[in-house]
Amino acid sequence: MESRYPFSPAGVFVFVAYGVPYFNRLPGGLRGALVRGYIPRLRSSRNRLALEEAVPGPTDLAPSNPAISKATYNVPLVIEANDLLLTLRSDVLGKTGDVLDWLLRGSDQLNGQPVPSPHFNGLFSITSNRVMFQQMGLPRSVADEQGLAFAARVNVRSPMWMGFADQQASGSGPPEITTFQGNRSAVLTTCGPRSYMRNGAIQHLSHVILDLEQFYAGSDEPFTERVQYMFRSNPIPALGNPDQFADGGGPAFLENVFQGSFDARANAAAIKTFQGEHRMGHLAALQRSSRAADGTPIHIRMDGPGYDPLDVPDGSAQPKLQFTAFVPTADFFARMRRNQASLDLVRKYSVADENNGLERFITATRRQNFLVPPRRHRAFPLLELAD
Repeated sequence: MESRYPFSPAGVFVFVAYGVPYFNRLPGGLRGALVRGYIPRLRSSRNRLALEEAVPGPTDLAPSNPAISKATYNVPLVIEANDLLLTLRSDVLGKTGDVLDWLLRGSDQLNGQPVPSPHFNGLFSITSNRVMFQQMGLPRSVADEQGLAFAARVNVRSPMWMGFADQQASGSGPPEITTFQGNRSAVLTTCGPRSYMRNGAIQHLSHVILDLEQFYAGSDEPFTERVQYMFRSNPIPALGNPDQFADGGGPAFLENVFQGSFDARANAAAIKTFQGEHRMGHLAALQRSSRAADGTPIHIRMDGPGYDPLDVPDGSAQPKLQFTAFVPTADFFARMRRNQASLDLVRKYSVADENNGLERFITATRRQNFLVPPRRHRAFPLLELAD
């Protein structure tokens, strides 16, 4: 693939990652000497591997959260059991389609040139596919085209469904910090300079239904409310337009400011918040643990909006967040997700459910963690070392 398309936005980015089920197929499985000898461990807990299976978040619908329910999409979470995750990204949709045709459908050509397609002979079966799209204003265009009730309230410039530009440079770490070896800002694993998995990372994948009819609901959700749900209340990032609803009601592009890991606590405690409310901002809550001591983010998101019927109870197409991110350990992501919900602060400071960030608007229906091996070992990692 990479001999026909450059590894770039104009070509095709190809990422291959492996789930716990893959490593369990190796001798001894995830707990065996082979896997435990080569996958880095947590520096904070040497008996734990950087790769662990995904766990339900605090507001996911799961047996561990019996009190949780959602207003619209009460879909139980499934922890998936895929061996392999293939992620393709390109600025040109036709190029990803061309790669998939060659890889999975036997087209025997790539980028217009004859290239024999691989014959997997039943090695793989596709369990699901997720299509994401990313372009300025594209969610609004989809909403208009599909006649969605809230379409006129989606910001015409935002690349995301909820109307705010995401994945800003200031909110993502440098690539090395997300790897097992980390960088001078943060090192979370035992990975050394000659480790087999050096330059590897963890990729979390989840499938999230967005309840946008509730997010953009009537007079109850003006821009001043939505911007606090997304960011914080101390201070409110922007007051928006006189018309708080049309075309998003305010700016799509706001700086992702880091105000310290205790900022979420101050917001929950109503310290200098907008209108004196006890509130939780989504980003402020994440920042309880998402950054190094020097303020550097320890993750890189690679997600985008989607629109499809997957896991929707009535089979209708609905707005989605096709979430995926690179992090150095599964434990790091699990802690970040717990802090996103911040139920400890919600209880301590009596934050109303409707003021707890984005939690009531999102339903995660699928989750799984994967290990992204370094490129030199990306074809069936550790298999060459198995007896």
